[in-house]
Amino acid sequence: MLRVGIIGVGTVGTSVVQILEQNADIITARSGVDIVAVSGVVNNLSKKRDVNIKITDNPDDILNDDSIDIVVELMGGVEKPYEIVKKALLKGKAVVTANKALLAYHRYELQDLAKDCAFEYEAAVAGGIPIINALRDGLSANHIESIRGIINGTCNYMLTKMINEGVKYDEILKESQELGYAEADPTFDVGGFDASHKLLILASIAYGIDAKPEDILIEGIEDISPEDIEFANEFNYAIKHLGIAKKKGEQVELRVHSVLIPKTQMISKVDGVMNGVSVIGDKVGETMYYGPGAGGDATASAVVANIIDIARGKAAPMLGFKKPLESGLSLASIDSIETKYYLRIKVEDKSGVLAKIATVLGNDNISIATMLQKPLDNNSATLLLSTHICTEKQIQKAIKNIEKLDFVLSKPSMIRIEE
Repeated sequence: MLRVGIIGVGTVGTSVVQILEQNADIITARSGVDIVAVSGVVNNLSKKRDVNIKITDNPDDILNDDSIDIVVELMGGVEKPYEIVKKALLKGKAVVTANKALLAYHRYELQDLAKDCAFEYEAAVAGGIPIINALRDGLSANHIESIRGIINGTCNYMLTKMINEGVKYDEILKESQELGYAEADPTFDVGGFDASHKLLILASIAYGIDAKPEDILIEGIEDISPEDIEFANEFNYAIKHLGIAKKKGEQVELRVHSVLIPKTQMISKVDGVMNGVSVIGDKVGETMYYGPGAGGDATASAVVANIIDIARGKAAPMLGFKKPLESGLSLASIDSIETKYYLRIKVEDKSGVLAKIATVLGNDNISIATMLQKPLDNNSATLLLSTHICTEKQIQKAIKNIEKLDFVLSKPSMIRIEE
């Protein structure tokens, strides 16, 4: 029998306990051993829990219990969980976590600590989608060329409603909060930070890149407007919020932001609260993973799958490699990112405006690919245009120069185009 202690018996932790009880027969058949949740840690002992296990508010009751084989960490946060997980590993206990923030900041330290001790974290990225095992095991024979993921269901739900139903950003944010998709302070989701944590985990498995959230480009969905949606539809694009990892030579681009993406691509069809991840390997080509990215049962399903892996004696390296993956790979600078760009520019409606903007772009070796003009009133208009491929440094310099033009009425907005 394997005995499991759960640190953090909230929505996901409760589901883990219930799955281990309700699906005990199939779990035993697949793992070859009985797996039982025996105790859990909570912050508030007075709150009623729908579980039949011993409850405590002291993590040491689990960490110091030699009869517990596997510690499941579901408490959230960074430094406190790090100390708890570190202590569990030092005591030789296997660990399963769903904590993407913990791994975004401490995955390499934890890999060094874990050594041959099982450490699993499938639920940390994309909830019930087995993307960690796909990258770490199923695609292990491939050099990974790129990863593009819709890995925050809140952003995807909001964008879907804005695009398909014309709902305004403020309205759909309020609805998302009422439905429980977004927190009272939604910044972590809509600002792209949640997705950045998940992207960093995937990038470590794919490329061995040790980066922190502060090192990469992170943007949210707050500035998406009806005009952007109109432009996207006009030119057969969808607007999605993606985490992108892309190998170019000896460097890897890591970025999280909204994109215009052709509607013909599979990932553009992932709508609502669902997640989707596209991975391109040099031998397999594109593989696509789709499913629920959050929710108690979906996330708990991934946690229990990790527990079963441990019970089977699976001992894959935590990040999927025993030696450095590729020598010389480094994180690309934000300035060196290369893609196409879309710009939304509010201007005075008078002759010569487009020519002057084209001149500014041309001075930075940026050429215009497509353009729409939308009148706002008798005196102003909105220019919507896309560029050919250029660098982030070029486009940011051009935006600053455009903003200085006397007929430009507000700071231009930009969305990257991912084709």
